[in-house]
Amino acid sequence: MPRMIELMRQSAVPANIMRTAARGGLALPPAEMVEILVDLTENKIFAPEARMTLAGWDETSSQAVAADPQAPAAVLDYLSKPENLRLCLLPALLENASVPEFRLVEIAQSASREIIPILLASARVRATASVLHVLASNPRLEAREAGFVRELLARLGEPEKPIQTAELTPYEVAHAAEIAAAEGRPFSLVTLTGDILGLGFEDCDLPPTADGAVTTLEVLPALQATPARTVTDPAVQKRISTFHRIAMLGVGQRVQLAMKGNREERFILIRDGAKVVALAVLESPKLTDSEVEFFAAMRNVQEVVLRTIALKRKFMKVYGVIKALINNPRTPLDASLPLLAHLLLGDLKMLSMNKNVNDTIRKLAMKLYNQKKVAAGVR
Repeated sequence: MPRMIELMRQSAVPANIMRTAARGGLALPPAEMVEILVDLTENKIFAPEARMTLAGWDETSSQAVAADPQAPAAVLDYLSKPENLRLCLLPALLENASVPEFRLVEIAQSASREIIPILLASARVRATASVLHVLASNPRLEAREAGFVRELLARLGEPEKPIQTAELTPYEVAHAAEIAAAEGRPFSLVTLTGDILGLGFEDCDLPPTADGAVTTLEVLPALQATPARTVTDPAVQKRISTFHRIAMLGVGQRVQLAMKGNREERFILIRDGAKVVALAVLESPKLTDSEVEFFAAMRNVQEVVLRTIALKRKFMKVYGVIKALINNPRTPLDASLPLLAHLLLGDLKMLSMNKNVNDTIRKLAMKLYNQKKVAAGVR
């Protein structure tokens, strides 16, 4: 008799069974159930629920699958992708010989502070020069960890080497001259008056620089002067720590972080005063549609960021991004106008009453609203 997963691939299973499978409710061995769930992550209808189920799947069963060299390649590939990683599974995945070396390299490139100690504790990582070289370039590596990586490379007869051009992202290669020209300039952050990193420091009134940015020298004293009751909030402390770490990086390092970092780091770097850094965030393979929609609504970013979002076809496929750009008073007029035709009737009406946007936008929105209303036969 064919396995359940084969029947699903042949569309020989009713939709209600598929839905039950996406919820992890089939009476099957855990390993087979995980394989089915991974397969369903490619299904247009059941993918979101399957991903959520996998993210919360029983830890013991998941670890057994992650450690099994005979596990299906598609399952190991899914579990080891940086965007799907669960910390509890990482030690098993790192030691699983069936997880390819390039995936370990990929994990090392974007490793967060939580992941780095796990990588350094892995016998396989400590014995793999290619992974160690990439890990050595990770900007989140602490000094003592960097020293340990150099020691491991020396033991392997592989002294630490700088990242070669071939290892850089296409964006870094294309903008190498711009990155080099910007190196050495003080770190700056595009910000609205009274807002630092969205941390809630409403009382901090910082004078912006000529380009609308606030330099590190202005931000750090304001952070130090923040009331202790605010800084004792663990969430706020974490974000301040992230900001301080980013402020110490050079332009090239921030570009790499923008491409390979996590969501929190992208939300800071999109506001970087260096254009080449802010635009690197929009090239990150980890960037989600919801993040782009949020960026499109931000007024404390450079105009070039909003213009670039409007020019990228992949972003313009998301209606929420279009709507956010048009309603953002900071979006350049020439970038907003071509997008108006894409708005739905109700949104055109709301835009025509939005006093925050340019008068030209409001008037044209009202004109298009009246035209579409007539065409749709709406009274």
